Amino acid sequence: MRVLQDIRILDLGSFITGPFAAMLLAELGADVVKVEWPGKGDKFRAAGGGLFSPQFQAHNRHKRSIALDYSTPVGRDVLLRLVRQCDVVISNSRPGVMEKLKATWDDLREINPRLIYCSITGFGRDGPYANRPAFDNVGQALSGWMSRHRRGDDPRVAGPAIADPITSYYAAIGILGALHDRDRTGQGRHVEVNLIESMIGLAVEPIASYFARREPIPVYERAATSQAYNLTCRDGRRIGLHASMLDKFFFQLCRAVDHPEWIDDYPTREHRISQYEQIAERLSQVFATRDREEWIRRLEEAVVPFAPENELQDLEGDPQIRHLDVFYEIDHPRHGKLKAPRRPIRIGGSREITPKPPPEVGEHTDVILNELGLSPAEIASLRERMIV
Repeated sequence: MRVLQDIRILDLGSFITGPFAAMLLAELGADVVKVEWPGKGDKFRAAGGGLFSPQFQAHNRHKRSIALDYSTPVGRDVLLRLVRQCDVVISNSRPGVMEKLKATWDDLREINPRLIYCSITGFGRDGPYANRPAFDNVGQALSGWMSRHRRGDDPRVAGPAIADPITSYYAAIGILGALHDRDRTGQGRHVEVNLIESMIGLAVEPIASYFARREPIPVYERAATSQAYNLTCRDGRRIGLHASMLDKFFFQLCRAVDHPEWIDDYPTREHRISQYEQIAERLSQVFATRDREEWIRRLEEAVVPFAPENELQDLEGDPQIRHLDVFYEIDHPRHGKLKAPRRPIRIGGSREITPKPPPEVGEHTDVILNELGLSPAEIASLRERMIV
């Protein structure tokens, strides 16, 4: 369902946070016009060589692209014409950048009072760190999130970006809230989000625990209270368990692994939390005695919350993921087959929109300028001056 089909968004961002927030709304049906600099476009395009990197594709599906140098007076005039026809502008620049381009909330709301303007920054609009550059790992580090997922001195950072996409989700939520408020008041709003507060918001549970106790929270405390384990089987494949706080799931796990005596060893949740390290070691030894398929059968029969630990190459073959029809595939005239996940939100039982591939730099420039009422001669003149 295209629940945002009457909303037009200008994506002035690059890399992840702004573009991903815009794509989340595009997946709900919004018409997203990505404004890129002529030539190389979004800096993320070249991350894998060429101008169509996997990183760019991941955050820019379902959009149209206009190549426009709006640092020039003529280009800015075109931008303002776009702003008059749009509902939302999204930017993710350091404080001061949009001021230089005269494309801030204060600049643009003068010509469109109903505009929703979303500013995404690393540290907020002001403060002692405001002008520092910030990317995902900066947000993870300063917010305390990194300290919850790291032990030892290994300098490498595992896993995909966290702070960037979480900030994008908060930005999209803020934009949707502001659009709803505009329906009531008729007024535009300035929505502001940053990496640090977004990651702090995501860590609400450990932060609440710290404020309640005012002492450091052990790294594995959440796993201990949830009775969560990652276990390696005899064949080297892994299983994730989450027995939760309910006695029944832990007792069923004990029976599934042929150790019902553990029920007497750890009869209450408090026993299991205090002995988490010991239980983890015992389970590790037991799971190393059988292959994963046998453990899957046993755990399923015992109704224990578990899942095989999929690697990325396993996703398409997983029966549940295949049943959910998570991935779609489209043919691109230049880049061949492109595969991507569908939006995870169903509304009225549907999540289908016509999938659009990520755009080439300026792929829709002429179409969008034509929608603004520019003549072919005017468009040709802009192109000759390298403004588009």
